[in-house]
Amino acid sequence: MRPLRIGPSRVPSRAGADGAVHQLRARGYDACEIDFGKGFWMSWRFAERLGVLAREERLALSIHAPMAAFLGHPEVDGPKHHRAIGMLDHAAGIAAACGAAPVVLHPGFLLGRSRAEALDAVIEQLAALRARLERSGRAVPFGVEVMGRARDLGTLDDVLAICRALPWVRPVLDFAHLHAVTGGGFVTVDAFAEVLAAADDAMGTRAPFHIHFYDVVHTGGNERAHVPYGEGTLRAEPWPRRWRGSSGRPRWSSSRPTRRPTRRSAACSPARSPRRPRRRRPAPRARARAGAPAARASRTGARPRR
Repeated sequence: MRPLRIGPSRVPSRAGADGAVHQLRARGYDACEIDFGKGFWMSWRFAERLGVLAREERLALSIHAPMAAFLGHPEVDGPKHHRAIGMLDHAAGIAAACGAAPVVLHPGFLLGRSRAEALDAVIEQLAALRARLERSGRAVPFGVEVMGRARDLGTLDDVLAICRALPWVRPVLDFAHLHAVTGGGFVTVDAFAEVLAAADDAMGTRAPFHIHFYDVVHTGGNERAHVPYGEGTLRAEPWPRRWRGSSGRPRWSSSRPTRRPTRRSAACSPARSPRRPRRRRPAPRARARAGAPAARASRTGARPRR
């Protein structure tokens, strides 16, 4: 039975790989998704060291590519397409250096096309990217994430269609997004089991599931905001205690969380952690002498001179 690996949606320390792995283990995690959603920050040396330590500590690593690194652009020769290809190439290089899999990306948008036309564009551009990565020794597994938009590209069926066409692409099951597009429908064991069975059938390999799990606020079949676990209506309790794929091999096992997570959690690797709101400093008081104009507080918070 494969274990259910759980980890945070970002590397807990950017100061060094040793500190990051130490913090992951100290918090009881055995997986981590490297957070490149807002851009690349990791050096090659950091990636190589992280890979060595992850193998020693048996940590499962994955990567979330930058948000702009989606494929299926209508203009193949356009700047957005070239930029996305460059970012995905670099993400694959980091993945190869540290042993991370999969590289998670978003499927893109309809952009006025039919669903079939948009899916064909995504599949064609991913296939071209694969050929480029094979030439450079960076042909790592990719994962396409199920999105939280009810009327755009990225439904479960869309993602499974891409994975059936490209065996090296895995479905990334974002249950918060699925919970949103079904209007809060993931509250029973059957709802989870049906999605897992469909993904298992589409993959056709012994690769593990890659799951994003956190809480979400949704309206009208679309996600509004990602929130910490416990603030929405998605819960881990309905997850199947034991999951076997259609081939009979063990693919899923889970247990109820022992504590209430303060951040999003994920099986195998999680999604991005929500931002905490910044605390505003109280404005310093300005004293004024009788008959004199009121003094203004400086932006640094220093007291005004009298």
